[in-house]
Amino acid sequence: MRILVVNAGSSSLKVRLLGDGDEVLADADSLEGIPAPDVVGHRIVHGGERYRDAVVVDDRVEADLQALTELAPLHQPKSLRALDAARAAFPDAPHVACFDTAFHATLPDAAATYALPRAWRERWPLRRFGFHGLSHAYASRRARDLTGAERVIVCHLGAGASLCAVQGGRSVDTTMGFTPLEGVVMATRSGSVDPGLVLWLADRMPLDELAGVLEYDSGLAGLAGTADMRAVLEAAAAGEARARVALDVYVHRLRAAIAAMAAAMDGVDALVFTGGVGERAARIRAEALRGLSFLGARLDARANDTAQPDADVAAPDSPVRILVVAAREDLEIARQVRTAVRADR
Repeated sequence: MRILVVNAGSSSLKVRLLGDGDEVLADADSLEGIPAPDVVGHRIVHGGERYRDAVVVDDRVEADLQALTELAPLHQPKSLRALDAARAAFPDAPHVACFDTAFHATLPDAAATYALPRAWRERWPLRRFGFHGLSHAYASRRARDLTGAERVIVCHLGAGASLCAVQGGRSVDTTMGFTPLEGVVMATRSGSVDPGLVLWLADRMPLDELAGVLEYDSGLAGLAGTADMRAVLEAAAAGEARARVALDVYVHRLRAAIAAMAAAMDGVDALVFTGGVGERAARIRAEALRGLSFLGARLDARANDTAQPDADVAAPDSPVRILVVAAREDLEIARQVRTAVRADR
């Protein structure tokens, strides 16, 4: 079965054709020139409360996904445009929607529920959905394969960033919530801020302007003037004050989130760093772990500095394994596609 994985990002389209053994047969940034696949798998950001597993797309499913646009207005339309283009390009192949929210359908009520009035929660889908589920699912399973760990914390650190506590292969807590704005500091997103602060600002500027600033002009960009972690690290090393503050805030929130994920599982067996920053920024891994020795996570500094995914960078005597794992959402999508196609037959 040749599976074409379609991943529509915020500003790009990545397509990858995988063979029976998950070998990469083609890799491109458009659908043009790609050999016809047997089946197409799509990364869809939001599945709402209904879609908790990958599903073969028909017109009814696509209409459902269109209706979910109000829950992810910045992300869902891009995914759906890619879905329409791929269905038009490969009309004879089944198309499977794989959801970033689905992995977090197992969140217990304590982790998924906001302390809001019951009438509101019954009227609207006001719950913590979580995102980056495809990455968290793959990275946690990879950690389990490499170490046998049952309690895994995945730190997906890229332009968007979120953490997930995975116990026995199931998501039990995560940092993103109703939207991808909740949680840790990101490249351009603020992460969690006091809702009272947002209400205060909403009295002083148009809502669309406020939403745009929180999404595109906050996070590292707001603190350091750049969304590029490499530039922040270089500027901080050169003594630039605002870059140092940005790095301190980023690491402080990251440490706190790791500790919270460990608390959700009564401990941790393996800590995984993935995503662009997680895989390539050795200093971020070291800074984060410097404040987490109480969890039993001890880093091997030399292994960390030279790590290439997939690698274990924990000290030999560390009771918690520390892994740097390549982000492979495409492999998770392919796995889910095979399951969904078999179930549909």
